Amino acid sequence: MTTVLARAWRVQRPGLMSTHPLCRVRESPPRPAADELLVRVLACGVCRTDLHVAEGDLPVHRRGVVPGHEVVGEVVGSANGPFTTGQRVGIAWLRRTCGRCRYCTRGSENLCPRSEYTGWDADGGYADYATVPADYAYPLPEGYPDTELAPLLCAGIIGWRALARANLPPGGRLALYGFGASAHLTAQVALAQGATVHVLTRSAPARELALALGATSAGGAADRPPEPVDSAILFAPAGELVPLALAALDRGGTLALAGIHLSDIPMLHYQEHLFQERQLRSVTANTRHDGHEFLHFAAQHRLHVITTPYPLDQADAALTDLAADRVPGAAVLIP
Repeated sequence: MTTVLARAWRVQRPGLMSTHPLCRVRESPPRPAADELLVRVLACGVCRTDLHVAEGDLPVHRRGVVPGHEVVGEVVGSANGPFTTGQRVGIAWLRRTCGRCRYCTRGSENLCPRSEYTGWDADGGYADYATVPADYAYPLPEGYPDTELAPLLCAGIIGWRALARANLPPGGRLALYGFGASAHLTAQVALAQGATVHVLTRSAPARELALALGATSAGGAADRPPEPVDSAILFAPAGELVPLALAALDRGGTLALAGIHLSDIPMLHYQEHLFQERQLRSVTANTRHDGHEFLHFAAQHRLHVITTPYPLDQADAALTDLAADRVPGAAVLIP
């Protein structure tokens, strides 16, 4: 009997994309554990976290890992649970938690010391097939094609949590630093909630997109918003923007740092950056509750998801383009 081999991309030697850290392989499809689903990948978003894994910004958790944690797939092998063969499901960044520690039991499973992550601790969606624990898979909203659903599973969910961490008041003023896959979705959520949105980004096409989506202003990354803001979210992995974003806050304002990786933050000056009860908060992954909340919102509010499709066989090119800021919206791999 002939074994059908599946395609996958593995991170062989983390390094800059110019060193070709990913290797394309053909291998047997993964075997799901007793509590897992086997899914055929229909689309997989390309996230900046994948770039951090490939380039070695994040420590190696699994050698030769398959990146990708914005996976839309069709169940082809089902564990006991709510999902059935043929159903479309989502695989996101958070893959497992212990469920017993004090963080899990208080509703902060994103802080679980034994948490595991798709595309970092376990193989992800840069492949024809992937597995996911059934308890961590998401049912998906109707009305979106596979390619538009994929970015919702990280860019959307982490933007949702970052917006909550930023303490945006009703009708408040929000500044977004960086305007890629996550920010362009977060802006739409904030606008739907009645906020005024100002975008600061180095990309001219991204500034045009921000204005087209309803932002009040769009300036350069180092510019100051045209008015003090109540909240700000830093999506760009650029620590040098932290003092600028803090200085743009009004009294009592909050800056949320949305990324898993950030370059060094320059020295802060208390009076200019933190006094008058300005707050600086980080964002660490997300809970499943965040994911279900955001996907429910996406079902109720049709989001305009900007995607740039790439064939799975060009996953390395997609990451290279992401590193060079050449991707409008979100890059998505398709079979």
